[in-house]
Parts: sequence; structure tokens; C-alpha cells
Amino acid sequence: MLSDIEIAQQAKIKKITEVAASLDIAADEIELYGSYKAKISDELEKRLSKNKDGKLILVTAINPTPAGEGKSTTSVGLAEAMPKIGKKAMLALREPSLGPVFGVKGGAAGGGYAQV
Repeated sequence: MLSDIEIAQQAKIKKITEVAASLDIAADEIELYGSYKAKISDELEKRLSKNKDGKLILVTAINPTPAGEGKSTTSVGLAEAMPKIGKKAMLALREPSLGPVFGVKGGAAGGGYAQV
């Protein structure tokens, strides 16, 4: 079995401009931080706020277990499933996979094959 670092080193990383273009985000709607990171500008939010077809799915939980609640895994699964039914999807994880930080199981978004 490959380690997390070995998997990460083998990943073919897309430039953030390619990712943005695939999501119909214009070049002037992102602020680049190198080739692989960017912040989204307020202009994108303003443009998308006029789109009445947009939907937001929030995933949360309140009862932690030693194995975690599965929020990251569920969120990643939803983001991967939406295009399968013809919907565009974007995923933002706030502090993903903190389980390893606290010495408990985790890693759906922070290790292994979880690459963008």
C-alpha cells in the first residue's frame, strides 16, 4: 500500500486556472496564489447571486464518535455524485479531516487518494 506522500507525489495536479475554467469561472474572478491556489473574488459571488438555479448543500453533525461523523466523506461523495446526474458541483471543506490532529480516525479530504 502506498503512503500518503507517495500518492501525493504521483498525482497529476491541474492548474487552478484549468479548474476554474471547467467551472465557468472567468480569469478575472480569481486571485492567483501561484499556479495551483487561488481565492475567489467578490465579483464571482455577485455574478452567481443572479443565478436562481443555484443550490447549496450544507453537511454538518453534532454527535462526534471516535471514527468521526463522516462529514468529509459524505461531502466528497456528494460532490463526486452530482456530475453523474448532470449537475455542476463545487466542494469547499472548512478545516477538513481534523481527526488525525486529535489522534482519531480521519482522512477523507486530507490524505491518501483525496487529491483535487
